[in-house]
Amino acid sequence: MNQTGMNGMNGTNGTNGMNGTTTWSRVVMNAACDELLRPLPCASFAALEVSGRRWREFGFASYRSVEYPEYDLCAGPLADSFDLVIAEQIFEHLIYPYRAGRHVHAMLRPGGWFLISVPFLVKVHHYPVDCTRWTELGLKHFLHECGFPLEHIRTGSWGNRACVTANFASWVVYDQAAHDLTNEPEFPYHVWALARRDP
Repeated sequence: MNQTGMNGMNGTNGTNGMNGTTTWSRVVMNAACDELLRPLPCASFAALEVSGRRWREFGFASYRSVEYPEYDLCAGPLADSFDLVIAEQIFEHLIYPYRAGRHVHAMLRPGGWFLISVPFLVKVHHYPVDCTRWTELGLKHFLHECGFPLEHIRTGSWGNRACVTANFASWVVYDQAAHDLTNEPEFPYHVWALARRDP
């Protein structure tokens, strides 16, 4: 199996599949990814979201969501082209992530953008397989090998020891009063990047 829709984590509402709640690990990541896209002219974008629907109400000119197994990102690009492709918490489950990254690059119009997020210090979770982890530096150079210029890749990460260990047993729903959002850079829970194809 090449790809998974990750329905157990991502959920159709993009909030981790946990009855509309956000997990502690995703609070900062979700806000950071939102901040990366806000300055872009999204109202004119044709957007594709792979195995998720968190961004469907973001205000794109057109929006499409595709799910595995109806669409396998590792098998090839779609015939359509897009201004933005979003893949959140998907690439760690791909057996052929480099192939999938090159397919994303091929689907982007010149100057198009790719928003990706992946876990790092997260327990192995088979949905149905779990294959890969990247640091910020690793993700940046992975995207470069997929065709994106290094100077057009912005990365970020967040995590802390308390969040990492709290999620050993199950995904912890965020409680503002109880959960610290302080970042410990050496303990990243999630890593993300926004990469732009050459115009």
